[in-house]
Amino acid sequence: MSDFLVDTNILVYAYDRSEMAKKAKAQTVLVWLEANQAGVLSTQVLGEFFNSTTRKLVYKLTEAEAYRSIQRYLSAWRIVTVTGAIVLEAARATAQYQIAYWDAQIWAAAKLNQIPAVLSEDFQHGQTIEGVQFLNPLKGDFPGKG
Repeated sequence: MSDFLVDTNILVYAYDRSEMAKKAKAQTVLVWLEANQAGVLSTQVLGEFFNSTTRKLVYKLTEAEAYRSIQRYLSAWRIVTVTGAIVLEAARATAQYQIAYWDAQIWAAAKLNQIPAVLSEDFQHGQTIEGVQFLNPLKGDFPGKG
């Protein structure tokens, strides 16, 4: 089974009580990924998750709740670290493909860690860049989607 790098927006939707339909879909996808040991998170995504869930959601998590969630992801999921090579690859992709830098860093983390797909709403569904495909798991027939 292939691995999937989960972008911040999908992870955050699983906690977003103001978007109940997306929350349910995101939770179903995350449960499927964890059960199949197919989910991957980057250190960038975990940091963005903490910031988004404690500061940007209508119904925010407490810092302690977000901390506990990150602890659980660190123990249950494969985590990839943002390295200097990823930063350089993201900068190259920003110029070459006109991708916003933080999105390019997600792409670069997948590419350099040989993860064939990124789950995100931030890219065109089905788009492939240098062997990394972008899928929106909240639409279509993504495995685990209810």
